[in-house]
Amino acid sequence: MNQGSPKPRYQFIPRVLVFLTRGDEVLLIKRADDRPIFPGKYNGLGGHVERGESVLAAAQREVLEESGLSPVSLWLCATVAIDFGEADHGIAMWVFRGDAGDGELIESPEGKLEWVPVARIPELNMVEDIPTLLPKVLVMQPGDQPLWGLYIYDDDGNLTMHFEPV
Repeated sequence: MNQGSPKPRYQFIPRVLVFLTRGDEVLLIKRADDRPIFPGKYNGLGGHVERGESVLAAAQREVLEESGLSPVSLWLCATVAIDFGEADHGIAMWVFRGDAGDGELIESPEGKLEWVPVARIPELNMVEDIPTLLPKVLVMQPGDQPLWGLYIYDDDGNLTMHFEPV
């Protein structure tokens, strides 16, 4: 069934971002210096949603691929529309949190995995939205209403972040 539109519409590239916790630690990846996106910066795990998979399945797959862990009980914490100034497309990002499951951490070409105590997070060189987003996600519990976010980059590349009240 065709659910498209005869007019050109704004389109999104679907992505997922996952923060796994273990006690008072969160699993972050320090992106490898040779990565084209966010080199040398700390971020959660994640990536693109592939054709034919649900957003939840993509989050589980990305965690397994990047860390070797099978996450337990992922829950949706936020949806974020990211407008980076392109006329016809942006990014739709689903942000999950969950408990680290069983398994041993593996080495990843994406970067170095590290269990970071929550108290150390402000010291890290992070992807620019993470210092604002991560504390919001870390206080959320399963069943909480997700955050509704909008990130907009201006012509100079400056980020403005907005979260709808729930």
